[in-house]
Amino acid sequence: MMRTRKILLIVLLSGTVIFSLFSQNGRHEKSGFISVEGQNLVTPEGEVFLMKGINLGNWLNPEGYMFLFQDVNSYRLIDQALKEMVGPDFVNQFWRKFQENYITQDDIRYIRQTGMNSIRVPFHYKLFTYEDFMGNNNPNRGFELLDNVIRWCKEEGVYVVLDMHAAPGGQTGDNIDDSYGYPWLFESPKSQELFCSIWKRIAKHYADEPTVLGYDLLNEPIAHFFDNKDELNNYLEPLYMKVTEAIREVDKNHIVIWGGAQWNTNFSVFQNPKFDDKMMYECHTYWTDTTQAAIQHFLDFREKTNLPMYMG
Repeated sequence: MMRTRKILLIVLLSGTVIFSLFSQNGRHEKSGFISVEGQNLVTPEGEVFLMKGINLGNWLNPEGYMFLFQDVNSYRLIDQALKEMVGPDFVNQFWRKFQENYITQDDIRYIRQTGMNSIRVPFHYKLFTYEDFMGNNNPNRGFELLDNVIRWCKEEGVYVVLDMHAAPGGQTGDNIDDSYGYPWLFESPKSQELFCSIWKRIAKHYADEPTVLGYDLLNEPIAHFFDNKDELNNYLEPLYMKVTEAIREVDKNHIVIWGGAQWNTNFSVFQNPKFDDKMMYECHTYWTDTTQAAIQHFLDFREKTNLPMYMG
């Protein structure tokens, strides 16, 4: 009887050890993601992570000023002008080659060699729909392209921020979102539904990929020159909350990034600044002095919320 009890005790202890190992492995796997602790991003090893990054602009959301064009400043207008000159077949082929060659693995390797530890990848929502965009109408084209760059970054030890630069309906109302001159996203339930569904698909696809640092939900929403910008600003936080909830249904690992209104500069629009436990904010600034005073209002918001502030 005593021998039987000893054997049973050994089996129970062995089971406890095995369960403990599995639990630790599970925790370790989850800790492979960059996390948020107060105002800092933290590595899986528990060290503060300071982002030193660069954007892969113009690749998956072409913009006129990056081509040095004068009269066409968004993808839609660039595409139309090119097709009027040489026809749609040639232009569609051009865009496909452009996507394949504008950013390569050698570029990612070079970025890492310069000391960068992260990249931000601006993309157009149409890469995840059947809508015609850059010579394709494949709703999985975005994954084909992003999978490649994420794999290259993984090999080089570089983190990736995915940035929806052009959202359904347009979030800015200017050339950068390839819109029709107004941020219709905030007045269109259909566009908002598509916006949330695309982010949910993206989050589900990359839920277990630690190379992805986070999701930059909207680039520079609501330009400053609209007379009703204050009204539009009221729609921003509820939409962020809605899309964050959609993402959390499939992905609890990644950081969500909320940008301020008016070119990512106005953070007074947020009434629930700690809506999620894995979130940070993103600011932008242009043509300013490289002094702390120039960004003090961003730092003040960081102090107020005790959350990271990312200048993307």
